[in-house]
Amino acid sequence: MPATILRLALPSPLRRLFDYLPPAESQGISWQPGMRLRVPFGRREIIGILIEVSSHSEVPTDKLKPALALLDAQSPMPPALFKLCLWTAQYYQHSLGDTLNWALPILLRQGEPAEVRQQRFWQIAPDAQLDDPRLSRAPRQRDALKILAQHPHGVPHQLLSKLQLNKDSLDLLLEKGLVSCESRQQAAAPRHSNWLAQPELPLNPEQQVAVTAIQSAPEHFTAFLLAGVTGSGKTEVYLQLIRQCLEAGKQALVLIPEINLGPQTLARFEQRFNARIALVHSAVNDRERLDAWLTARDGEADIIIGTRSALFTPMKSPGLIIIDEEHDASYKQQEGLRYHARDLALVRARQENIPIILGSATPSLESLHNAYAGRYALLRLTQRAGGAQQPRFLRLDVKSLPLDSGISGPMQQAIKQTLAAGQQVLVFLNRRGFAPTLLCHDCGWISQCPRCDARMTVHQRSGELRCHHCGYSERSPRNCPDCGKVDLRPVGAGTERAQERLEILFPQTPVLRIDRDSTSRKGAMDQLFTTIQRGEPCILVGTQMLAKGHHFPRVTLVAILDADGGLFSADFRASERMAQLIVQVAGRAGRAEEPGRVIIQSHLADHPLLVQLTEQGYFAFAEQALSERRSTGLPPFSHLALLRAEAHKPGQAEDFLDQACGEAEYLLGELNLGGIELLGPIPAPMERRAGRYRAQLLLQANARAPLHRLLSAMLPALEQMPSGRAVRWSLDIDPIDLF
Repeated sequence: MPATILRLALPSPLRRLFDYLPPAESQGISWQPGMRLRVPFGRREIIGILIEVSSHSEVPTDKLKPALALLDAQSPMPPALFKLCLWTAQYYQHSLGDTLNWALPILLRQGEPAEVRQQRFWQIAPDAQLDDPRLSRAPRQRDALKILAQHPHGVPHQLLSKLQLNKDSLDLLLEKGLVSCESRQQAAAPRHSNWLAQPELPLNPEQQVAVTAIQSAPEHFTAFLLAGVTGSGKTEVYLQLIRQCLEAGKQALVLIPEINLGPQTLARFEQRFNARIALVHSAVNDRERLDAWLTARDGEADIIIGTRSALFTPMKSPGLIIIDEEHDASYKQQEGLRYHARDLALVRARQENIPIILGSATPSLESLHNAYAGRYALLRLTQRAGGAQQPRFLRLDVKSLPLDSGISGPMQQAIKQTLAAGQQVLVFLNRRGFAPTLLCHDCGWISQCPRCDARMTVHQRSGELRCHHCGYSERSPRNCPDCGKVDLRPVGAGTERAQERLEILFPQTPVLRIDRDSTSRKGAMDQLFTTIQRGEPCILVGTQMLAKGHHFPRVTLVAILDADGGLFSADFRASERMAQLIVQVAGRAGRAEEPGRVIIQSHLADHPLLVQLTEQGYFAFAEQALSERRSTGLPPFSHLALLRAEAHKPGQAEDFLDQACGEAEYLLGELNLGGIELLGPIPAPMERRAGRYRAQLLLQANARAPLHRLLSAMLPALEQMPSGRAVRWSLDIDPIDLF
């Protein structure tokens, strides 16, 4: 009888499977791909996932170790999600075990049962009497028993406080045998016959055309690019399509770019639908995340809302996928499995054979190129919903103008006029902290990070210098570390400095700062938004967190303090990102009855990019940018892979990449591959970061297939290189950040 060999994927960077014998007492088991097993691995025990069963192993059978335990009677991962993980590992040239690990909730990776949490229920005993003599002198226990008698199916433990039930009283009743406490799974809420909790909003003609086009599309995979100006009512289009999806008995998956958008998106959906909604993102605790994953898998969640990792949430009856703000760089995972959630969502929609909607006011050039090529159906929303007008752009040339903490005199006057009219102002500055650096006015010393080729940012309120690249921080010095003088000056302006100055200029007006520092405490963002939504005059100062999907109806002036950052960058995507950011921030102005203004401070107010963007709009800019990308052979007209390496000693990373480049050149000839260019290796734009020296090798190809063929042959050779043991290296397919 041939041996049964279990081939497992383990959470390891190694791109291979590992062979094990079945665990003891495993006769009669019907092995399924996706089952989890606990296995020995070196001195540890880890969780592996079954990929296939074989009768042969390259390792002698007597050398194979048996698995320790089978954790699942059947695979917790549905076949569709398992198939998606296989595709993901292959496309992103990543370890299959690590890919599957990314797709599973943390508790499943740790070996917890794939079951929804058991809840404790308190229930009155069948023979309990409310007039039991033992309660004559225990009024609290008697009251508790009366409340339980009103809930014959029991009261969940977490609702005790809401019903004013005292745990000590229940414990005493339990000792007397008058109540019982048992653990059981809470019954799933029934599906509603009427999905709408509030009426839908009327659609304008453009919204109606978009809904009808998506509604009338064949019931299989179709990709739609919903390109609507900010405030055009894209969310209402989503909501009405989701309602149709729910009525068809299907589930909807909605991806959002930022955790901070989660609560307001959830509130909007809960107000509209009588639906079971699961929220999935990194701020949800492990138990809640597993419960959401399982309820979605079992069809007990109707709508799943989450950030990029929610893409791996299984659905029993998938019907629709929506990617909101599809252009956002947050959808790209930058560590470990470097996947792009938008691109992977398209693959999932194709595999599940369901429609997908990519929505944005500023679509990525990749998505626009696909729409122009006919791969996506392009739907335009050019008018704001509710009759609101598009904001008016003004470019303010600040050459030779004095800047007060980054704010010019004309900008201060515009802010003053807006506040006097009882309206709100949004001041955008995409730099956290008080100032980008600290300078000694006597000797020229600059606050340099000791671990990076970067300057440390001044955070005046905490009295610290912080590196925003590696996280290093230290107390701000009183004297110059080089010359000992005390004339240390913060150079430049960040949100903290802008807030401080605006509080002095407008002492009667609340100035609210919204950035990663001010919203790090739990509930801080909600508290700030509650203040803003009251509609009273105030000034919002913030970074790009303010640009993403927020609705501030009383904001009529957006002040962009520095628009020059993306005009002269080495990154070919910088102008695209800058254009998207300006348009998104500008979109916060004039979203209600009052018209909005956007004032852009710039030392280069006549720069062609700014002129085109403000006078002709984002689509004119995008078409020009696509034309330039086509002529230079840059994405989306070519395909990139970036091999990064870092080491503790200078030169080690580049030595490894030199060998990698030599291997790639050899394979290009051996496999007869053309249309691939090797650029580098070169030091990374920031060579030293977090104490490591970094270098990179860029591979650029005219077509994806030859590039992936080269990488598939090249990676096993890299894993065997002795020089690779002294460095930490990674491969990024379709990189969006070349730094």
